[in-house]
Amino acid sequence: MKLQVTQENLTKALSTVARVATNRGTLPVLANVLIKTTDNRLSLSATNLDLAITQYVGSKIGEGGEITVPARLLQDFVGTLPSGVIDIKLDGYKLHIKSGSYNSTINGISAEDFPVMPAIEEKNSWIIPNKQCKETLQQVVVAASGDEARPVLTGVYIHNYEGNVYIVATDSYRLAEKKLSSKGNDGVSLLVPANAMSDLLRIVSDGDADVEVFHDDQQVLFKVGDVELVTRLIDGNYPDYRKLIPESFTSTARINKQEFTNLTKIASLFARESAGSIVVSVDEGDGEVQVRSVASQLGENTSKATAKVTGDGSITLNSRYLLDVLSVLRGAEVEFCFNGKLEPSLIRDPSDKDYKHVIMPLKS
Repeated sequence: MKLQVTQENLTKALSTVARVATNRGTLPVLANVLIKTTDNRLSLSATNLDLAITQYVGSKIGEGGEITVPARLLQDFVGTLPSGVIDIKLDGYKLHIKSGSYNSTINGISAEDFPVMPAIEEKNSWIIPNKQCKETLQQVVVAASGDEARPVLTGVYIHNYEGNVYIVATDSYRLAEKKLSSKGNDGVSLLVPANAMSDLLRIVSDGDADVEVFHDDQQVLFKVGDVELVTRLIDGNYPDYRKLIPESFTSTARINKQEFTNLTKIASLFARESAGSIVVSVDEGDGEVQVRSVASQLGENTSKATAKVTGDGSITLNSRYLLDVLSVLRGAEVEFCFNGKLEPSLIRDPSDKDYKHVIMPLKS
């Protein structure tokens, strides 16, 4: 293998793929990145056996070849090189890298030892517009569970319902659902690991290419420009979450999002010793929303803001969950809706009817 590539392009590609490489696996090669020439292009790949990311990089290929080298070392080294052209040459299992006056040799492992994800037949495919994919992932992934005791809830559920595609995540304490407009998606039902969707979000945020989705019964492939992300699907049945989303409410408040965020942030400071517990009250007569928190050691806080209110009532919520959803809503106003202390609350953007976020109440 003999080639030339710019430092900027190689650094960007390594930052995309190297985060997948892991030193915690039983196979030493999993800590490496696969460097390979493919169709007169350079490809870099890393995998942890459940997830694989490949990025193709424009380069000047002199001779073809492939090798795996330590991902962390290569990323750190290339990142410190000056901008310009890097010369790369493979001699046996030694990768020689030269840039100006910098000369280094990195010992590698044969590419034959690198795991290969099974190929996906590119027949079940559809497209998600870049901007919509980015916004959807930001709004939904936050609600997925990190508890491996319930693997199904650590996934993001992509499915077709009544002719539309929905993307959903829940950890049983909160739930986020987004209706998606996309093409060629009939019959889709995928349970994708949330950590893979977080990686996809990083990739989508770096460019402006639309997202192509290919899938079979065991894997899903996301193509974004020159980057490919393949991940295994989670095996299991997703819960019937729709019955958790209230359809009508006895108490609603339409309030400026920034004011509601500020009220919640201040209350959360006093709620640290009570696991983030805050009380949100609405008063139709006064036309205001009140957020209150009490900390026996620190003191207490009560803050108010004007709002368009229907009905009276209060509910106890986790302040972190509320701040999470407020941070991903796009509009200037937010609707906060609930049915008493024991029923789920719904937070939504009045200008975006396709997104719903449900938060379960805490015992007060």
